[in-house]
Amino acid sequence: MIRLKPLLAASFAVMLVANLPTASWATDQAQQRRAGRDVKQETRQGSRHAKQDCRAANQQSNAACRQDKRQTKQSGRETARDLKY
Repeated sequence: MIRLKPLLAASFAVMLVANLPTASWATDQAQQRRAGRDVKQETRQGSRHAKQDCRAANQQSNAACRQDKRQTKQSGRETARDLKY
């Protein structure tokens, strides 16, 4: 029974070391997802302001302003995808 404790401790240490690359990959992936969310959130706010500015300037119809907002949001989504994958 006394010999079993060092064996268990050694096997536990090996398991910890074996899981380190997975843990760092998960951390990197979480940072990428967070960066993607930040980009999308900034894009949403930017597209709202762009639409409000478009409507305030009365340059285009509401439908055209809405289309501009959609295009802005889509480009933000693509940027977020590039960050994540």
